[in-house]
Amino acid sequence: QLQASGGGLVQAGGSLRLSCTASGRTSRTYSMGWFRQAPGKEREFVATISWTGVITSYSDSVKGRFTISRVNGKNTAYLQMNSLKPEDTAVYYCAAAEAVVAGRNDFDYWGQGTQVTVSS
Repeated sequence: QLQASGGGLVQAGGSLRLSCTASGRTSRTYSMGWFRQAPGKEREFVATISWTGVITSYSDSVKGRFTISRVNGKNTAYLQMNSLKPEDTAVYYCAAAEAVVAGRNDFDYWGQGTQVTVSS
């Protein structure tokens, strides 16, 4: 199971940090990722991180503003979001893939979403 938290309401230019904690069969190696879905739009990729945390990838829309990280001892991944824009408003979902390195289409396990709202 994946439990996401940390969403909220923030003004444009502000910051939020999302957390995603995995529970259950966490002995396997897994990559983690963040995706988001804005009202009326399809879910889109935000960022992924490999099992070791060495390999990360970001969508062009968040590159340079968001940072994904993980602490395997805590089975937790984070998404630090800085310089937030109104267009970042969405429900953010964390996901996991049973792979050391995963592409954006490889994620099989999904958590519930957490709402992020950025006001202008």
